[in-house]
Amino acid sequence: MRSLLDVQRKLLPDLMAVMQKRYDILRYIKIMQPVGRRSLAVSLNLTERTLRSEVDFLKEQQLIHVFTSGMQLSVEGEDILEKLEGIMREVTGIDLMEQELKRKLKLQQVIIVAGDSDQLPWVKSELGKACANRMKQEFIGENIIAVTGGSTIAEVANMLTPALDGKDLVFVPARGGLGEDVHNQANMIVSKMAEKTNAAYRVLYIPDQVSKEAYKSFMKDPTIKEVISLIQSANIVIHGVGDALAMAERRKTSPEIMKVITEGNAVGEAFGYYFNENGDVVHKVQTVGIQLDDLKDARSVIAVAGGKSKAKAIRSYMKTAPSSTVLITDEAAAKELLKG
Repeated sequence: MRSLLDVQRKLLPDLMAVMQKRYDILRYIKIMQPVGRRSLAVSLNLTERTLRSEVDFLKEQQLIHVFTSGMQLSVEGEDILEKLEGIMREVTGIDLMEQELKRKLKLQQVIIVAGDSDQLPWVKSELGKACANRMKQEFIGENIIAVTGGSTIAEVANMLTPALDGKDLVFVPARGGLGEDVHNQANMIVSKMAEKTNAAYRVLYIPDQVSKEAYKSFMKDPTIKEVISLIQSANIVIHGVGDALAMAERRKTSPEIMKVITEGNAVGEAFGYYFNENGDVVHKVQTVGIQLDDLKDARSVIAVAGGKSKAKAIRSYMKTAPSSTVLITDEAAAKELLKG
């Protein structure tokens, strides 16, 4: 297959470009259906004229249906898209990038989805879908799954299917809430994941960062102590990786600590730890929940982060990430990571 694709690239380069374009259109329709032409054109950075001719072609081939409510894939369109997935991974070289990045970062596995979530918001849904599929592979026996907050992890919850039998699954927030958009808080995300998988869940209604005195006080509460014990014994951890300054701002960090973070040249953040480009911790927030040392005991750690802008953050965290980590990222971030 790869040799045939190499020949086609040389002799019919336009064919590859057309195939990529039509694949992107089918993929986006699948994610967002029913979707209108204008929304589709804007999301894929295509002119409405170009999109109109492509939609007419796909309709003639009976790959899509066009309704007043928007476009949807036909059964044949779903089948073609599924077959295209593997082909496009070879065409774009994503399968080779995954292996190279896995070796470079010394991780258990790297999964890359096409696109750049900085430029195309719907790519975040693809990250969520990839993580949801990878999570299902880990659901063997009894599992406690600790989950952080954030918009990317919220997409993971959206992509989990209700067909799972979650009687042996318990979802818990990896740490307290950030005080951000309620839909992106860990407590809300674990409740949605539990609903989607028919599983149990526990919540932790305390702040993301607390003083040492407040931490000691919280730990005296039997209910909170029980949830924290569950969190620390999680055998699956699902988390994001943040840009250091963006996360510090979201936490409404004091000017004194912000100075420590900036002067320490922090670029990445995970679990309340701020890392510089060498992977050194330059600041740690007093958080309630999972600590870096707890990750060593987890059977599987799945980190989800994408976008070219996140490459430095991902690289810095991965220098201290446990070898059991699975990284799920997008093509733009992966290319940047491979450059460094």
